[in-house]
Amino acid sequence: HVQLVESGGGSVQAGGSLRVSCAASQFTESINCMGWYRQAPGKEREGVAAIYLGGGVTYYTDSVKGRFTIARDGVNAIHLQMNNLKLEDSGVYYCAAGFLLPGPCGRGSWLGGEIMHSGQGTQVTVS
Repeated sequence: HVQLVESGGGSVQAGGSLRVSCAASQFTESINCMGWYRQAPGKEREGVAAIYLGGGVTYYTDSVKGRFTIARDGVNAIHLQMNNLKLEDSGVYYCAAGFLLPGPCGRGSWLGGEIMHSGQGTQVTVS
């Protein structure tokens, strides 16, 4: 199956910036949409951002619009640049991938459902 390896994250004060990255390997021809969801203690999973690898489509949840940017790093890698971080952005950030049409990829709802491939997660702590 597809392997997703996250890197980055860490701790930062409110207002600061962090970047999380994700690289996909093995059977990457089976994915065309990648994104991030996060999980905080006591909270439901939340889809954060997604990008269609064929280009032209991105998704952001309302709370991160204008602060986070998702982008491709090469063929099967993405990163999420997080600026002006807030306390409520804290959580474990998971990279996710699937095979979707551009529309559903860009609507982001797939990040809250059954995800085809998911990474191990990386901690983001804002204090």
